[in-house]
Amino acid sequence: MTGIDTDGLKRNFAAVAAHGGDDVALFFYSHLFLHYPETRDMFPPAMTRQRDRLIGALGHIVSQVDQVADLVPFLQDLGRDHRKFGALRPHYPAVGESLVATLRHFSGDTWNSKLESDWSAAYGIVADAMMDAAEEAAKTEPPFWEAEVVDVDRRTFDIAVLRVRTAEPLPYVAGQSFAVEATDLRPREWRWYTPANPPGDTELELHARLVAGGPVSTTLVRSAGPGDRLRLGPPIGRLTLDASSDRPLLLVAGGTGLAPMKALVAQLAADGGHRRTTLFFGVRTVREVYDADALAALDTAHDWLTVVTAVSEDTQWQGQRGLVGEVAVVAGDWSDHDAYVCGSPPMVEATVKLLVDHGVPEENIRYDEFGES
Repeated sequence: MTGIDTDGLKRNFAAVAAHGGDDVALFFYSHLFLHYPETRDMFPPAMTRQRDRLIGALGHIVSQVDQVADLVPFLQDLGRDHRKFGALRPHYPAVGESLVATLRHFSGDTWNSKLESDWSAAYGIVADAMMDAAEEAAKTEPPFWEAEVVDVDRRTFDIAVLRVRTAEPLPYVAGQSFAVEATDLRPREWRWYTPANPPGDTELELHARLVAGGPVSTTLVRSAGPGDRLRLGPPIGRLTLDASSDRPLLLVAGGTGLAPMKALVAQLAADGGHRRTTLFFGVRTVREVYDADALAALDTAHDWLTVVTAVSEDTQWQGQRGLVGEVAVVAGDWSDHDAYVCGSPPMVEATVKLLVDHGVPEENIRYDEFGES
């Protein structure tokens, strides 16, 4: 970003964020809806989760504002994904205006013409990347796909496995995720889910866990049933196999983060199963080992696959005990492996740090960062 003081933007955003994410996001959306009321229908009735997402996305962008090459794939995914809300090119200047107004308001006396110019320029780069990706995607695919719930298998009171059917196979890669809207039950509320099966079929297997206060997860686990309509946003994510690598694989899953790992294993099998793979699956209690039969079947079916289940907080468990990341790093030397991590944000953060500390090159670790709702 030539001519932009990226360090100044980082310092300014940190100072603004110190006022509290709720207050900053509330001001932003109030400004946007007051000055551009036509944008209100793009968002859910309850805005609490949306405010969290705004601050999270801004924080991610600002943290990499001086690394444009690394940031662009994230922005392209963001632009493609925002098509599901009905976001069009004319909406982007409105968002930019409200963003600058918000930063100006919370900056107080520290705001100056240089900051305003730099923020406007930086937002222009961000918006261009998002709009270009969205318009390119619009040439070949819809903003979302319609789907129908075929079956809901409630494995525990807070975990369900859903079978979802679409009219035609969706164009995703094993390990990628979709934003899911329960159209009949929670319109305009979206949450990320990763199919547990690779592409090629019209039926998808989704693993849903109830998240406290999460409108989508609560709906899918407790209320969804056969015939309910869903919408699936465009596939995004980097938790996909590296076709250029022949290194063995380490897969570390926490809870329903198992879903993408199952998709990767199925894809590896379809590709010939030529890469030695170890899958660690971790939960807190025996009750949460919700897919034991499927894991046992995978372990038996593939001689190139080893499956280890770890339980951290239940003395009834006779197998491996401990946090799954800690169990994985002491089980072997993974420095020559490609590592994939999926689970709750704290689990992913802790596991990635452990892997790096135990010699796995950071560039060989793949994970995605999606919020919970």
